[in-house]
Amino acid sequence: MIQLLDADGVRRDHPDYPLSISDGELRELYRDLVLVRRIDTEATALQRQGELGLWASLAGQEGAQIGAGRALRSQDYVFPTYREHGVAWCRDIDPVHILELFRGVSLAGGWDPSAHNMNLYTLVIGSQTLHSVGFAMGVVRDGMVGSGDTAADTAVLACFGDGATSQGDTNEAFVWAAASNLPVVFFCQNNQWAISEPVEKQSRVPLYQRAAGFGFPGVRVDGNDVLACLAVTRRALDDARSGQGPTLIEAYTYRMEAHTTSDDPTRYRNADEVARWAARDPIDRLRKHLDSRGLLDARFLDSVGEQSEQLAVRLRAATRAMPEPDPLSAFDHVYAEQTAELAQQRGQMREFLDSLEEVG
Repeated sequence: MIQLLDADGVRRDHPDYPLSISDGELRELYRDLVLVRRIDTEATALQRQGELGLWASLAGQEGAQIGAGRALRSQDYVFPTYREHGVAWCRDIDPVHILELFRGVSLAGGWDPSAHNMNLYTLVIGSQTLHSVGFAMGVVRDGMVGSGDTAADTAVLACFGDGATSQGDTNEAFVWAAASNLPVVFFCQNNQWAISEPVEKQSRVPLYQRAAGFGFPGVRVDGNDVLACLAVTRRALDDARSGQGPTLIEAYTYRMEAHTTSDDPTRYRNADEVARWAARDPIDRLRKHLDSRGLLDARFLDSVGEQSEQLAVRLRAATRAMPEPDPLSAFDHVYAEQTAELAQQRGQMREFLDSLEEVG
């Protein structure tokens, strides 16, 4: 397992994954981790207060997501699942848009994918892996791979969990990516549990080793080590852009909270397991490293704390102020141009809504 920062925050080098990073960049990674966790904490609280219909926590997986997200170039494209709040943060997506999805008021999907080069969240397990492969085929046909132009050559990052590796869509995506040598990095966050199913009941071998059967490299990285995730993902993306084909990265991490806020994890895992993983917390790990190097001065910590509080206040206010959507807006983004059949259905919905007003 590739690791550049151990649980005590001690930095180590790896011959295959060198990482040159400045003190300022280290501190910005820490800021990312803290703010993304605050988004998660606030969203969970909002759901418990009845302001969100559901929330899928990423607590414990921040190191994997921030490492992968910061490895991307602006032209790269991301296909997420429903828990990639850290990657979305790295793509400059306002977390309010994510909360719109979980409040159920954004019929268009939350954000403009073309503005951030990140597709909308996907609830169907594993389906986004095939979407990523299809997009990568287009990238190749557009000549945006292997040209040597660092501003144009493009890679695709497909994010999913360990449970998705049991889905046919994901395995089909592996087949197509390998056969066509596509510029896709499959980023699997193995958080140990596919809802209530442990990973050892899904695969008899470590997940990253399954890549060999499809004909492309696989690597396991410490998913709670943001530096290792950055270095490993950066190299895989570089390989993809240069025409060397796909890579499977297994980020070995842990989901500290419930699968979603409708789940009760105490029914299938014990407190000792959670405590063992809590000792590997990605934020604490980087904090120890920064502290050992004298990079956590009071001014910086105060700045992060203040930004965290301001973010929390904004998220709470924005969520409660979200307007209810017009039911007819559900018809606005079905097709690029409205069909006669869709127009008829919209008219029928309008008549139904008008009838409710008359009764009221």
